[in-house]
Amino acid sequence: MAVTIRNVEFMNNPARFSDVYRFRVTFECIAPLEDDLEWRLIFVSCPGDEALDQELDDCLVGPVPQGINSFEFEGSAPDPSRIPEDDVLGVAALILTGSYKDQEFVRVGYYQNTEYDNEEMKETPPVKIMFNRLVRDISAKPRVTRFHIKWDVSPPQPTQVALGAATSASVPSADDISNEVDKMEVEPNGNS
Repeated sequence: MAVTIRNVEFMNNPARFSDVYRFRVTFECIAPLEDDLEWRLIFVSCPGDEALDQELDDCLVGPVPQGINSFEFEGSAPDPSRIPEDDVLGVAALILTGSYKDQEFVRVGYYQNTEYDNEEMKETPPVKIMFNRLVRDISAKPRVTRFHIKWDVSPPQPTQVALGAATSASVPSADDISNEVDKMEVEPNGNS
C-alpha cells in the first residue's frame, strides 16, 4: 500500500450539531504519487438507506511527495432536512474515504452520537426537534477498512550489460525445428 493513514485528529470535538467538521489527516506515502489523492467526508444517518447518505465535502490533495504528509479538512454540517426524524438523535456514522485514480483505498468510519445539550431535554426530548440545541460527539476509536488498489507502477529501469558479460542465445522459433525426432543417448546411471 503506497499510502497509510497515521492519524485523524478532530479539531472541534465535541461540537454543536450545526458546526462544520474540522480535522487534520496525517498519512505516510512510500513513493511520490503521479495524481492527487481524493478525500470525501460522508454522513450516514440511516444505515439501511444509502440514498440518505450526505457527502459533506471532498478535497484533492497533491502533489503528494514521499514521506509523512498532513492536511486540514473542513466539511459542512449535515443538512437536517435530509435526516429522518427518527434518526436525528442517537448514533450515526461519519466516514472519511481516501481514493487514488477513482479507486478507494481506505475508509475510516466513526460513530457520532447526537443529543441535546442539557439533561432536561435529554430525558424529555421536545416533540419537534430543536437542531440549534443539539450537540455531537465523535468516538475516538475509528473502524478502518483498507482496499487493495493499483498504485503507480515505477517505469522499468534500463538494463545494463557489464563488459565481458555473457548474453543468452536466441531461442529458436517453431519454424526452425525440424520434423526429425531428437535422439537422446542415456547413460546407464541416468545422466544424459
